[in-house]
Amino acid sequence: MKIARSLFTGGLLAYTGLFFAFIYIPLVVIAVYSFNANPVNMMTWTGFTTEWYAQVLGFKTKVSESALYIESTGQLLQAVWNSLVIAASTTAIATVFGTAIAIALHRFEFVGQRFYRVVMFMPMLMPDIVLGIALLIFFVNSGIKLGLTTIIIGQCTFLISYVFIVVSARLAGMDRTLEHASADLGANEWMTFRRVVLPQLFPAIVGGALLAFIISMDDLVITYFIAGVDVTTLPMFIFSMLRRGIKPEINAIAVMMLTFSFVVASLGLYLRSRQK
Repeated sequence: MKIARSLFTGGLLAYTGLFFAFIYIPLVVIAVYSFNANPVNMMTWTGFTTEWYAQVLGFKTKVSESALYIESTGQLLQAVWNSLVIAASTTAIATVFGTAIAIALHRFEFVGQRFYRVVMFMPMLMPDIVLGIALLIFFVNSGIKLGLTTIIIGQCTFLISYVFIVVSARLAGMDRTLEHASADLGANEWMTFRRVVLPQLFPAIVGGALLAFIISMDDLVITYFIAGVDVTTLPMFIFSMLRRGIKPEINAIAVMMLTFSFVVASLGLYLRSRQK
């Protein structure tokens, strides 16, 4: 029995180690080769350099003549700006609607409540390419010009679901005795919501908002269908670069995006700890 338990524990630990290695080793490889000085073959190490990061940021470097991979830093910065505008807009909209829907479905009973709850999960279960094509057909048939507006609307269709799930999980674990006590002490519904319910929901709201922001910054498939020809986001820009091969500039951009996501996630954990 002890031997079987030891084998099971060892196998579980080995599986866990391989799982995390499968996830994180590629990220480490990208980070390492983003400092490779070889401008032609990324997998051939010729020396350490930080000029690829400078190249991405628009500074003149020694590799500027050989690094013809990025058409212009202006295009890259415009793609980053578009992604930030879209992510900020969709996060704000998805957070408000997702939180409101979660509260409504948890606190009120109405006809079709269960069906509506199932519908909220559909955008997450639907393949991205199917949702992208459906949104494209809808916008074209409605006569809406593809651009930033359609991207924001399209991303909100599934980001609301993510916020809804996070906030709903928090609502399911909340104790309503504090709300009853607030009502007994004379507070109206708005005062109870603002002083009792909202502080308890704040960690979940922040978590859902940060999740929506990161997913929006990372979305490619759905955005690719509904962006049109005048708008390019950062994932679309990187995808267009990948068509001509993997170069150190792409690794540098990927590391910068990874660092940005880590900072956002760390901020969310910090705010959650402060709230507690």
